[in-house]
Amino acid sequence: MEYLSSLMLFAIGSVAGMLNVMAGGGSALTLPALIFLGLDSALANGTNRVAILIQNIFAILSFRQQKLHEFETSLKLALWTIPGGIIGAIVAIKIDEQWFERILAVVLIAVVLSMIFAPEKRIIPLLEEGKTRKWLVYPAMLGIGFYGGFIQVGVGFLLMAALFHLVRCHLVVVNMHKVFIVFIYTVPALGIFIWSGNVDWVLGLSLAAGNAFGGWWAAQLSVKKGEKMIRFVLLVALLIIALKLLNIF
Repeated sequence: MEYLSSLMLFAIGSVAGMLNVMAGGGSALTLPALIFLGLDSALANGTNRVAILIQNIFAILSFRQQKLHEFETSLKLALWTIPGGIIGAIVAIKIDEQWFERILAVVLIAVVLSMIFAPEKRIIPLLEEGKTRKWLVYPAMLGIGFYGGFIQVGVGFLLMAALFHLVRCHLVVVNMHKVFIVFIYTVPALGIFIWSGNVDWVLGLSLAAGNAFGGWWAAQLSVKKGEKMIRFVLLVALLIIALKLLNIF
């Protein structure tokens, strides 16, 4: 049974890793899978962070291998997410499960609408500009850090929306920054889940292997296939989330 559970999580993690790196919403697959295997919401939330952490390490290395990185800017953005990530993780292990689900639904609907109606003409490559243009991106990172530490599901959409609207960068570059930012705030968030005893290491590492595999190849495809591939995956991911929120499947 444990062997089959590990295989199932590897397969689900591979799909989730690709979704997370290229768009977002992968945790909408992995969290329900962990709960299906018998974990309560806090334990599933914490276990999922093991996969998120390792997935983003592999994605960062994959982007770096393709010479697409801007660590100084990524770190500058990511540092703002750390306080929020810590507070969010603390709230996640204490909040009532019903409120947890209500908040998730509201936030994801807002993100879906934001990404659907985002004007394409505002995308300008960050690597050509060399710096962010609007200070609002920093408080946005603080809030995103809180949400990421709290539940993680759909945080990729929030980061894409923030970088898309406020930093105004090309979607390939958005994904490069996104994986670094998520990695940074996940470190303290995972620490809090570990400290509170909310991590199943066997299931977490099985899921992490799949997420790492999917995340690595998603980073490769992001650079090679470019914006068309990302937009396609993004639309599919948004459709999956929308159908899930409407309880269609």
